[in-house]
Amino acid sequence: MSISYDAPVLVVGGAGKTARRVTARLEALGLPVRPASRTTAVPFDWSHASTWDAALDGVSGAYLSYAPDLAFPGASDQVAALAGRLAERGVERVVLLSGRGEAGARDSELALLDAVPTASVVRCSFFAQNFTEGMFADGVRAGELAIPVPPDVPEPFVDLDDVADVAVAALRDDAYAGSVLELTGPQALTFGEAVAAIGDALGSPVSFRSASVEEFVTAVVAAGEPAELAYGLVELFAEVMDGRNVATTDTIERVLARPATSLADVVRPVAGHTNGR
Repeated sequence: MSISYDAPVLVVGGAGKTARRVTARLEALGLPVRPASRTTAVPFDWSHASTWDAALDGVSGAYLSYAPDLAFPGASDQVAALAGRLAERGVERVVLLSGRGEAGARDSELALLDAVPTASVVRCSFFAQNFTEGMFADGVRAGELAIPVPPDVPEPFVDLDDVADVAVAALRDDAYAGSVLELTGPQALTFGEAVAAIGDALGSPVSFRSASVEEFVTAVVAAGEPAELAYGLVELFAEVMDGRNVATTDTIERVLARPATSLADVVRPVAGHTNGR
């Protein structure tokens, strides 16, 4: 059954990659939305629970994205605490963005579903847009992506627009209450295959190299990020890039009644803009 919202849907993540897409889709449907992050008029900060009540005031649903990642220590405790406050307010339609194959993320999923059994989880493989607007974009622009992942393990990179479409479907349809929706792209590619395809689309070669932990941490810190983030990403890569996530799913096609978007189709508009077409 389709759900309508008279009160705002809280979208945690503000202008983040998935949150801004979810916000845009809800607004296009004419639904009231409250984007919230550390910098919005009504702020929300996962690390400061004192900001939560104002952000939650009067909301009728919520989309939750956690930064930097649910695999990081303490994430599940914060999700559990927020889920408890949502339950206290009687908020039944909640969607959590989660990571595929991550033990820490699984703890967060269970915490949410325990407190809000009608919530939904959107569990994703790596985002295709990480190559164009996320953590891998600088390397792609420089012509070499060097990160500590195996060169021979494929990943079915998923389109963020597909993710946002599924998240909005889960917010609006009772059919997905209590569900875990596992999303992948249509094809698993190694990082080398992925960046080669991106380079072809951009008309500028991009190579991949499996970097050492030390090299990666140094590069992240040099870019102005804390070492804790770099080491957390190293642990995340080691956990999920062991072959556990190679298989694709048909969830996007089942929910949206269309095929999942390929990495090539994600990159094509970016390449056209870059090439001035």
